[in-house]
Amino acid sequence: MVQGLTRAVKRPAMLICASAVGYYGSRGDEMLTEQSAAGSGYLPELCQAWEEEAAKAEALGIRVVRLRIGLVLDGRGGALMRMLPPFRMGVGGKLGNGKQWMSWIHLEDLVGLFRFALESRLSGPVNGVAPYPVINADFTKALAGVVHRPAIFPVPGFALRLLFGEMSEILLGSQRVVPKAAEAAGYRFRFPQLGAALADMLR
Repeated sequence: MVQGLTRAVKRPAMLICASAVGYYGSRGDEMLTEQSAAGSGYLPELCQAWEEEAAKAEALGIRVVRLRIGLVLDGRGGALMRMLPPFRMGVGGKLGNGKQWMSWIHLEDLVGLFRFALESRLSGPVNGVAPYPVINADFTKALAGVVHRPAIFPVPGFALRLLFGEMSEILLGSQRVVPKAAEAAGYRFRFPQLGAALADMLR
């Protein structure tokens, strides 16, 4: 990509690199901002390599925003629609011990952040997450509440590891990420709280 930009006669003024909060790895209760170090393991290293490649465009005079995107919630598809069926049947529940942090964002706010990045002078890493991450137990409780069902059937961590292997860490890993850079630059979230976001998508 950067090689192509180097050869381009007319270069873009800015580049948005879509990365992920997987950059930080699983960090327990640690509050993670854009200044937090990268984690270790396959996904953090993949995100770091992707961002480092995009950052090379800065040497060409291009403003680069590295948007580290969290769990995107959309009432028309994606992860939320895959989570819903067991909750609507009343058999949803927390994953593992439910204490792992989930950094989420409403699709409308993610689109808003892309637009804000284009129109502002933001540069560098930007966490594409809502201001208030939640632990998995609270996420499942909120989702069950919106569909008016109980959330009393937890999925044990060992079962997830047996089913998904290393991929289970995406479900059981803990990332408490906050959008410090976006808020400092003046972005105002339309859906900062999970309850209002879910109610909007599932009304």
